[in-house]
Amino acid sequence: MRQYSADLTPPWKKPKPVPEVAAEPGLVVEEPGTGFCGAVIRCEAGTVTLEDRWGKHRVFPMEPRGFLLEGRVVTLVRPAPGGPARPTRTASGSVAVPGARARVARAGRIYVEGRHDAELVEKVWGDDLRIEGVVVEYLEGVDDLPSIVSEFAPGPDARLGVLVDHLVPGSKEWRIAQSVTSEHALVVGHPYIDIWEAVKPSSLGIDAWPRVPRGQDWKTGVCGALGWPENTGAAWQRILSGVHSYKDLEPELLGRVEELIDFVTAP
Repeated sequence: MRQYSADLTPPWKKPKPVPEVAAEPGLVVEEPGTGFCGAVIRCEAGTVTLEDRWGKHRVFPMEPRGFLLEGRVVTLVRPAPGGPARPTRTASGSVAVPGARARVARAGRIYVEGRHDAELVEKVWGDDLRIEGVVVEYLEGVDDLPSIVSEFAPGPDARLGVLVDHLVPGSKEWRIAQSVTSEHALVVGHPYIDIWEAVKPSSLGIDAWPRVPRGQDWKTGVCGALGWPENTGAAWQRILSGVHSYKDLEPELLGRVEELIDFVTAP
């Protein structure tokens, strides 16, 4: 007697198999039901915890066909005990590309206000910028911005992005930024007096950035209030050493730098 399978679902209605992927720490996936995208930080009995680029955590059940990996449906499974963890993200939170060569530099540029700003951007976004071929240069001061834009002459194939400190309505920086009207130039900024403040205090082991009275040099005032030697160069190296990834920076800076990179690399 011929035997039939208990599953009477027609073959064309059966879901196609999808790959199983080990939920290794650092793997970046998306949960399609919520749109939440983040890196795996923990895998427990039947669940996986993801962390997005802003540091927010979400726990999801590891259901079959439950996640997207680079746009493809996958089933997450628990990693094998003792399996090697592989780095999957750069310091900025982007997907890492092991062995990728730096791209030939684009004509477009990103300017940042000050050497400290440039060093911070390099430390967190350096891998991304090299892959995209974006060069970062620094302004000596925002007062130089109009002449730099004029000399650069931004165009469709040479876009110019600028990051400015303390860009708040009504400030001098705001008025200068408003003078840049080219559609191929984008000026954005963060609200902090100096790029130092864009580093989370918790990453440096301090409760908060101190308030410095108006009229006093801000960096010197910060050093004095924190009991640091009044050597702003040494203080900056201390701050920079506390930055390991995007998690150590405030969202107000993260969003603006990502915006500039997208603008300069847009087709």
